[in-house]
Amino acid sequence: MHKLHFIIFILDLQTINITLRILYRPRAELLPKIFCKFGFKICCTKSQFDAIELITQRTLISQSISELLIERAAQFGLLLDDISITHLSFRSEFTSAVELKQVAQQDVEKQRFLVEKTEQSRQANVIAAEGDARAADLIGKALDEAGDGLIELRRIEAAEGIANQLSKSRNIVYLLHGPQMLLNITGAMQ
Repeated sequence: MHKLHFIIFILDLQTINITLRILYRPRAELLPKIFCKFGFKICCTKSQFDAIELITQRTLISQSISELLIERAAQFGLLLDDISITHLSFRSEFTSAVELKQVAQQDVEKQRFLVEKTEQSRQANVIAAEGDARAADLIGKALDEAGDGLIELRRIEAAEGIANQLSKSRNIVYLLHGPQMLLNITGAMQ
């Protein structure tokens, strides 16, 4: 097993730190030649991917790197068993910019949600006001057709409800109206 660390430049001019883990073994029949030509160097001269692709297409990139390294290692008589990207990091400026962009996108989504919520609330208020206006219009028409009898009926029903509640309350005392009210007071004092 061998770990390789690279700093490469990608299409959008970002620098990236990549760490690869390579599991390899020499082909037994080529061991003598390997010792004669010991060592190999991998150099990435041109990147095919930008930063977003490196994040979103990591498997494809790992496969592409594997193919290149397997081909190159074959020239030195090495069989590569496994190649994995174990570490991928960007410059701190780029990482900060991505984080700021995500925060800005979240703020935009939040504002969009608040605008939609306000619009829906406004529509609900308009619908409620239209309903109230329609109800008032229907009540007005009913009063025009039936006259003041409906209003008088509602007054009587309300007074009846109030009287019913008051009659059930223990804290209410009824006083008679007129001169009979003081009739039995002197008898009660003796």
